Amino acid sequence: MAGSVSLKLGTTTASRPKHTTESAWVKWILIGLALLFLGLLLVLPLIIVFVEGFSKGAAVYFAAFKEPDAGSAIKLTLITAAIVVPINVIFGLAASWAIAKFKFVGKNLLITLIDLPFAVSPVIAGLVFILIFGARGWFGPWLFAHDIKIVFATPGIVLATLFVTFPFVARELIPLMQSQGTQEEEAAATLGAKGWRIFWKVTLPNIKWALLYGIILCNARAMGEFGAVSVVSGHIRGETNTIPLHVQILFNDYQLAASFAMASLLLMLALVTLIIKSVVEWKFHQVQKEREVS
Repeated sequence: MAGSVSLKLGTTTASRPKHTTESAWVKWILIGLALLFLGLLLVLPLIIVFVEGFSKGAAVYFAAFKEPDAGSAIKLTLITAAIVVPINVIFGLAASWAIAKFKFVGKNLLITLIDLPFAVSPVIAGLVFILIFGARGWFGPWLFAHDIKIVFATPGIVLATLFVTFPFVARELIPLMQSQGTQEEEAAATLGAKGWRIFWKVTLPNIKWALLYGIILCNARAMGEFGAVSVVSGHIRGETNTIPLHVQILFNDYQLAASFAMASLLLMLALVTLIIKSVVEWKFHQVQKEREVS
């Protein structure tokens, strides 16, 4: 019996993939190289941001946030995110519901259009809005005649941010809803449930963690967007500058400590987002495992 167990163990070991039987020193070299790469490209720059931000003392660091232009940039960033994220949630739910639950002509085209912002440079997206809503754009003369400001104003910043962020929620929901199928919704409909009740009681509980994950990613991108917003904002101090644009202006004015202080605010928001993202991702995988077991 012992011989047969030994034979089985030997066969199992021999049949293991070669990459899992490498020497320990190979494993530690690879881990060391990965940590070195992450340290040089990620950790070190993050540390430098805080070091430079406090280079002239804590008083200068905190004074950077008390400036009127800084307060305006923070306020505009939060307002933009507060408008963009709910719109993306509504669009993402509607698009993923339609794509995953129904068959219709043009479904593949819709999926392609959702992915379009991933392929188009944000700067190009900003230029497109200038060509459409600018003073010499398609609707520029009409907007000017009716005293409506789109570009170089908050609406243009919201539109540009909306364009670059609208795939995030939909792209998290579509694969999940497609994998779940329509059996549960069909069962609920057979029992007499209507559309909204099916959505709130069946569909939404099954996608809530993926939805929250998409919201987190969308919010992070909305607050940190630079390229498209830079084109449509006009860089008007105290009016159309978001936090990233304000950081650039401070840096160009050689106010390095203040610029790194504002950059550290974005960094802290990113770290908080990363922590929340990790927690949601872990919870999402736990729910997926529970569903597979059941």
